[in-house]
Amino acid sequence: MRKTESCEISRQIFWIVFRAYSRANLPGDAIRAFNRMVDFGIRPCVDDLDQLLYALCKRKHVRHAQEFFDRVRGSELSPTVKTYSILMRGWGDIGEPGGAQKLFDEVLERGCMVDLLAWNSVLDALCKGGKVDEAYELLRGMRHKGLEPDAYSYSIFIHASCDANDLHSAFRVLDSMKRYNLVPNVFTYNCIIKKLCKNDKVEEVYELLDEMIERGAKPDTWSYNSILAYHCDHNEVNKALKLISRMDRDACQPDRHTYNMVLKMLIRIGRFDRVEKVWYLMEERGFYPAVSTYAVMIHGLCKKRGKHEEAYKYFEMMIDDGIPPYTTTCELLRNKLIGLGFAEQAEILADKMERSTSQSIQEAANLMRSNRALIGMRTQEVFSDKTDE
Repeated sequence: MRKTESCEISRQIFWIVFRAYSRANLPGDAIRAFNRMVDFGIRPCVDDLDQLLYALCKRKHVRHAQEFFDRVRGSELSPTVKTYSILMRGWGDIGEPGGAQKLFDEVLERGCMVDLLAWNSVLDALCKGGKVDEAYELLRGMRHKGLEPDAYSYSIFIHASCDANDLHSAFRVLDSMKRYNLVPNVFTYNCIIKKLCKNDKVEEVYELLDEMIERGAKPDTWSYNSILAYHCDHNEVNKALKLISRMDRDACQPDRHTYNMVLKMLIRIGRFDRVEKVWYLMEERGFYPAVSTYAVMIHGLCKKRGKHEEAYKYFEMMIDDGIPPYTTTCELLRNKLIGLGFAEQAEILADKMERSTSQSIQEAANLMRSNRALIGMRTQEVFSDKTDE
């Protein structure tokens, strides 16, 4: 470590520099920073090399990372299996499995003890590059090397199967995991759930939810929201509301997206009685709507004939809660009110916004001011059949 008048320069500071240059798409400068470490009295070690390669690969500068690796690996720096794994994963992330396979073969030729991280890195690279059959061959070869695949090893194939819309293969891998008493994480289960919903296999989704709970992989909000999106897209009101009730039973807290989807569906199909119930149910559960939820209500109600008063009410509630509205929300409600001949209500809202303690709301007041050119207009858009959709 070298001291200057203002700070101490450590190798960890260089790691930050590597990441900063990589994020700025300046891989050459990141490499030059590595070469400058000796100027600050720091002798680079393999950990520094790993940090540089990881920073470069994470930002898709894999070729720069590989070229630098090829230059330094014959020097005093002796790369480890971890170093190779970083590069293998980098090649996989840019969809070039050949680079990963070449590195993996090199590790084996060197007689290194290949760990699970290295195996998973090359499996992931092969699957992302479309070479799933080759990856399966490697998976089978792991046990011959005395290494047991873990849950992540199998999850790689589940994600690859889902990407290829091959649910049969995904469930086949899932069955293999059960035989070895391995449990996928929630992220992997969610991948299958999303694909099942896309293929209209909702009954199987609920079976998978039950399996997750039985095996200790507790579904998260994303799990439920994926299913809820399907019900909302198909206007299945009762099933959507039952799913929210199930979230309560399973101790999974609905989020903003959960409520936004349900409210949007209910307004779209005209179930305004249920809209009110869901809104007050949110408050009972301690969920307080944000600007996006208010926007769903106001935009949806403005599109419905005879619902401008309700839209006005929710806009007023949003202002009372001190939540600055979207520009589009202000303009939509203003034009709706003016188009229906209620310009005075728009002015009243604007006055109320100007009295708000929120500067952002005050600044938005001008958007609500009526445009005299619009007053009295009855545009076709206001009274078209589209408003009843």
